[in-house]
Amino acid sequence: MDFYATIFEVIDVRSFSNMWYWIALAVLWSTASHFVLGVPFDLALKAKRQGGDRMRDLEDLVRINCGRLSNIAEVSGLVLTALGSALIVILAITGFGYGLQFSQAVFMMAFPMIFVGALNIRTAQKIIKEETKGEALVAELRRHRFYVQLIGMCSIFVTAMWGMYQNIAIGPLGG
Repeated sequence: MDFYATIFEVIDVRSFSNMWYWIALAVLWSTASHFVLGVPFDLALKAKRQGGDRMRDLEDLVRINCGRLSNIAEVSGLVLTALGSALIVILAITGFGYGLQFSQAVFMMAFPMIFVGALNIRTAQKIIKEETKGEALVAELRRHRFYVQLIGMCSIFVTAMWGMYQNIAIGPLGG
């Protein structure tokens, strides 16, 4: 028997039945909901509890990250939007048009992140415009995190349903 055939038989390379895909999906959404605008959410909670220097540190970190996000959106937003859209369309066509399961899996991870990115930019611009500070800043970060988690829950649900459908339709032996 061919060495590569044995490897592919032992390690399932189909995306939706591969344990590593589901681990990567969990890590993606865990990271997206923990780092709110690039700031670890536990820093916001500590700043709210302890105040003082912690709150000033949080405000500075949020100000820096919001400035970065806003600058990226202004300077290269059009190019990033065009490239991201092209990538998503390519994944959608190769995945759902041609039935390539790897493209479907990457699409299921990348497409919802578009909404998270847009939400990040919108929240960053709102914080800059309103010069949000203190308790109001923590509340805004909490609200932002809630929406990211909501997008993540919907994404994981849709991905799980599509993955189960693919696994049932293809079968355990790839037939």
